[in-house]
Amino acid sequence: MWSYAEIARHINVRRETVRSYRRHRLLPDPDVIDGSGHPRWYPFTIRSWARNRPRRR
Repeated sequence: MWSYAEIARHINVRRETVRSYRRHRLLPDPDVIDGSGHPRWYPFTIRSWARNRPRRR
């Protein structure tokens, strides 16, 4: 399961950027909320999202 940090590394942005994506509903809903209340995503979920997300110009 990937956290904000793993997602940030995968798409080459800062962790705070990924958090902002979630706040603005640009990131898929988490697949799981762990026992500590932290969102987690399956790598497949994020890879699929990353392939289709808009790119900077």
